[in-house]
Amino acid sequence: MIFSTTMLSSRGSLFGSLMSKVRQVVAKDNGSTARPQPASSNDHRPFPSNRPLAAAGFSQSPVTQSKTLEEQVGLPPRPKKPLTPYFRFMRDQRPKLIAANPKLSTIEAVRQLSKSWSEADVKLKERLQTEYKKDQQIYLEQRTKYDATLTEEQRAEIKQLKQDIVEAKERRQLRKRVKELGRPKKPASAFLRFIASERTNTPQGPQQTYRDWHQKTTAKWSRFSDSEKEVYMQESRKELEIYRKAISVWEEKMIRLGHIDVVRHGNLIDPPEPKPRKTQATKDK
Repeated sequence: MIFSTTMLSSRGSLFGSLMSKVRQVVAKDNGSTARPQPASSNDHRPFPSNRPLAAAGFSQSPVTQSKTLEEQVGLPPRPKKPLTPYFRFMRDQRPKLIAANPKLSTIEAVRQLSKSWSEADVKLKERLQTEYKKDQQIYLEQRTKYDATLTEEQRAEIKQLKQDIVEAKERRQLRKRVKELGRPKKPASAFLRFIASERTNTPQGPQQTYRDWHQKTTAKWSRFSDSEKEVYMQESRKELEIYRKAISVWEEKMIRLGHIDVVRHGNLIDPPEPKPRKTQATKDK
């Protein structure tokens, strides 16, 4: 049977993020599991914001200030989108709720604020919506001016950085997925086996840095004769043969189960086309 190599849809979950928790709570309170729809000018229902939830005061860990894509290419940060009416309400009401209930969990706080929002006065929602529209207009004007200052090279560099982030995320998700599916672990090489044995036989001294110890151990390995290295090579070859059999059985099982994306392309009849990537020469044109 010829197996297709169409990539399966990503199953990476967002359960660890607070945004996902907000969506779950809101969906449950509204009696629906449907995805939140984009906000319209007259829609006051809770909906996700592109801004970090920390802006509404719900950060569960210290906020780390990381550079934006624009800052990474030497540009000032782009204007930030304004908070939507729902998150403005959460930002304003959360301190009062926590002050009255210091031991309230984050999930329960979100649930209560979501309920309070659904029951909030229409005039309050209209006021928050008016503030949002005003700030949104200012943001659009600032963003238009900001985008006009970008050169084509800067736009291309920002686009490439975005693509790199997406690809890095896909690799992390794939590594996690492979681990969850129980892929056999590749054995250590002869050199790494030697390093591991030296950590026991000749450990790092109290006044010695790991870097110095590693350099000294690497130099020792390079001075070994072929016969001295053969001891480690034999162990490595033996376990590598066991690994090859195990990975072959595992990949056959993955194909039968439809997990084509975790199988090495060389073992597929119809491997996927590699993703096109801009070279430095292309960027310089």
